[in-house]
Amino acid sequence: MQTLLEALSRDHYPNPPATSAQIAEAEARLGWRLDADLRAFYLHCDGATLFRRRPDAKYRILSLSEIERARVRMRGEDDDSMGAATWYTLLYCQDSDFVLVDVAQPDGPYPLLDAFHETYPLHVRQIARTFQEFLQRALRSGNKLFWLMD
Repeated sequence: MQTLLEALSRDHYPNPPATSAQIAEAEARLGWRLDADLRAFYLHCDGATLFRRRPDAKYRILSLSEIERARVRMRGEDDDSMGAATWYTLLYCQDSDFVLVDVAQPDGPYPLLDAFHETYPLHVRQIARTFQEFLQRALRSGNKLFWLMD
């Protein structure tokens, strides 16, 4: 993970690191603990954009304060018919599309899911087993959404 974070800092646009207090506050607000990959990421930077700066970034990893339950963010309702209660927004990919983290497995590792706004919540699919795998594939993507190229 450290090598990926170094590449992110060298070649992309990280935010300043989150503090341990900010992480504890986010975990209390969200009701789940960051897994090891996410903890390492947020201690390194509290969100980032890859390849391009905002607003043109296809990959915008949300800051801790921006993470929220996917069904609330994407459908405006905290109801089981609008997606699993364990799905949270993690990346914004423009046009109301997100990559979600599924926190169903306590303490992780947490898989990442593609959440296309037009088909959410009916068609959500896993695109990486861990945040580390996701970040590795994203950094190699040349600014393409790698899961759409599979």
